[in-house]
Amino acid sequence: MINFTEGSYFILGAYFDAGPTKYLFFLLLLSLYSLIICANVLLIVVICVNRSLHEPMYMFLCSLFVNELYGSTGLFPLLLLQILSDVHAVSAPLCFLQIFSLYSYGSVEFLTLAVMSYDRYLAICCPLQYNTRMTSSTVSVLIAVSWIYALLLVAVTVSLSSPLQLCGNIINKVYCDNYAIVKLACSDTTLNNIYGLISTAFTAFVPVTLIFFTYMRILKVCFSGSKQMRQKAVSTCTPHLASLLNFSCSGCFEILQSRFNMNNLPNVLRILISLYWLMCQPLFNPVLYGLKMSKIRDIWLLGH
Repeated sequence: MINFTEGSYFILGAYFDAGPTKYLFFLLLLSLYSLIICANVLLIVVICVNRSLHEPMYMFLCSLFVNELYGSTGLFPLLLLQILSDVHAVSAPLCFLQIFSLYSYGSVEFLTLAVMSYDRYLAICCPLQYNTRMTSSTVSVLIAVSWIYALLLVAVTVSLSSPLQLCGNIINKVYCDNYAIVKLACSDTTLNNIYGLISTAFTAFVPVTLIFFTYMRILKVCFSGSKQMRQKAVSTCTPHLASLLNFSCSGCFEILQSRFNMNNLPNVLRILISLYWLMCQPLFNPVLYGLKMSKIRDIWLLGH
């Protein structure tokens, strides 16, 4: 039984001896991280500097891009250090800090996508009421609630896991994971499991359900409207749906891998599945929205 103190640590057991190729992996991941930072910072600056983009949809996008930077910073620095290290140990406080950042990143992502779907619903289904409902103060409140709600929810998750009495310290992943730590517990984890299900429902399943409900309403209006309305809906909603599907499917695969025994899969494949939702979404979103949103694309082209 392990009582976690300041000197306690976890071992990330999914790493394998890659030999000299670890330097190639390091350079590839460093390049990806640099690209993520550049792409997201560029779009944040473009939105903040250009007053024509100070609209609700772009403010929500700005929050989304800030979240991509937040989530990437929670993953990449530690991942890069571990790749070059021969001993894959992480101190307990640093491990729980990474859990907090990655879990809150995922929660903010789902909540922001849900808020964006509500914004699109108002813009397409209630255009005459859009400006009165989606005011600048409303936008600020929605963004603030998305972040504060997610951070508080995950703070409770970490506070429930950190005092657990553990019978081991090996996490079979390349990053710290809350459920992997809960599975190591010798003490009762009923409260952790119940709260985990509730928080997952409120930060993932409820937002996704809301998104699909709003898009059913949007599709209904579009099919009964003009061709111009359909084209406008497709141009603004396609990036949002693509982002949601990419994040939801990859997150679902990660949840399934965490809950079920996947030892029959090759180790490299398991690592790629667990990293996909954290690595690809932060680059997928800025590239997708930067290319598909005509206003952002036009400002970028004109500026260069």
